Amino acid sequence: MLPSARLRSIGWAVMLAVCVTLFVGLTFQVNSVKSQVRLAERRIVSLEREKLLLETEFETRASQQQLANWNAVEFGYRAPRADQFLENERQLAALGTPRAVGAPAPIRVATADIPEQSDQGFPAMVSPLTGKAFAAEVDDQPRRHMEHRESGGETLSGRLTRGAARIVLTARAEAVE
Repeated sequence: MLPSARLRSIGWAVMLAVCVTLFVGLTFQVNSVKSQVRLAERRIVSLEREKLLLETEFETRASQQQLANWNAVEFGYRAPRADQFLENERQLAALGTPRAVGAPAPIRVATADIPEQSDQGFPAMVSPLTGKAFAAEVDDQPRRHMEHRESGGETLSGRLTRGAARIVLTARAEAVE
């Protein structure tokens, strides 16, 4: 017979082996369920995407049907036929008709002749207040601004405001007359 201490240690070893076996089996079972849950979630996402695609297709086809109904009842549009295509500009011009009596005049776009000799292509801008070229006025504006400040004189912005007010008052007086 084995001593009781030896039997007790063998019992604990068997009990430990059973617990480890159950733990490993339970871990495999949990991982298997987790894997099934992940597969189910992926399938749900896939089905939701497919459902969204089918809903979009259904709405598109429904709107096409509605457009076809509107076309048949109200608009009467038809697909172009082969004989409706034109070969060149002359055929297009031949389709034109002269203006009817009482028709409004065609819209014309204004153009400006640009002189060839100028380097910039545009005439110089002239200030309506001073009569000088705008570029020259801008170049010496900081210097004049500082001179007026130092001498206690009026600044350029003050002159512009006063000049604009004078123009508005003149325009009002002319309108009243």
